[in-house]
Amino acid sequence: MNWGAEIAKAVLAAVGMFTFLAIVAAMFGVLLERKIGGWIQSRLGPKHVGPQGVLQTLADTLKLLQKENVTPRAADALIFNTAPLVVATAGLMGWLVIPFGKIGETVLVVRDLNIGILFFAAMASMTVIGILAGGWASNNKYSLLGALRSASQMISYELPMGMALVAVAMEAGTLSTVGIVRAQDGWMGSFVFRQFPAFVIFMIAAVAEVNRIPFDLPEAESELVAGYISEYSGMRFSLFMLGEYAEMFAMAAMTTTLFLGGWKGPLLPPLVWFFLKMYLVVFFMMWVRWTFPRFRLDQLLNLSWKVLLPAGLIWILISGYRITF
Repeated sequence: MNWGAEIAKAVLAAVGMFTFLAIVAAMFGVLLERKIGGWIQSRLGPKHVGPQGVLQTLADTLKLLQKENVTPRAADALIFNTAPLVVATAGLMGWLVIPFGKIGETVLVVRDLNIGILFFAAMASMTVIGILAGGWASNNKYSLLGALRSASQMISYELPMGMALVAVAMEAGTLSTVGIVRAQDGWMGSFVFRQFPAFVIFMIAAVAEVNRIPFDLPEAESELVAGYISEYSGMRFSLFMLGEYAEMFAMAAMTTTLFLGGWKGPLLPPLVWFFLKMYLVVFFMMWVRWTFPRFRLDQLLNLSWKVLLPAGLIWILISGYRITF
């Protein structure tokens, strides 16, 4: 193995991925969400910074970069400053196993791991470590409450998400994300039809995993100031936002890979098909965010433990019976 070439490839992939997620996923995602939110609520959204407000997010980014990074006097400075990096890194790492498309016979994926969806689930689980660390290290009761809410929520919804991943892996016969896409035969052969209950479970759990309304209890501005990010400002605050948007887009990309046939589709190039499907899922997540009210904590946990988890287990049994017989 040529270690120099491998390290150079890894560095270039990391730089390209971070640039894509920071600019396209985070900055464009925020603008898209504001425009969609304005459309759903019958208002205009950003209009004044640049043509039709397209530079509003750039202006907000420059504002955040100029703000002072304040560390509370009683906070654990090392953990407090490290937590945003953990969340942002976890959001970025999930993209390593996402196949974007094909050029000829070459699949555009950083690493086609034979345990791809297991790696993705592990990286999604890392986010809760950064959130817990940030909330605890802030030495603020509201931050700590938000972090504890996040831990209970994310651990609860990782289980039904895992059930959905198991059902898809059984259907495809592989844990590789590239293998799962290849197992789906065109649009009508997508797993969204053969694994529709798993698709519903995965989508609900994905929205909960990225802490978005109606599952935004870890932040819950009306009750907890701003939850686990109450004490964060400037670039460290934006790193939390980058991690959230990177994970939201990663969940949309994984939904496309698992259930919507990935890059497969007629007429258009594979890369175009992948991003069309991914942004359709992102639009759905934003639509949900601006449509439904927040759940209470007991409702949120009941939905996971009493509805989604039993449904996932039953669907695994049904899928196993159908695949076997």
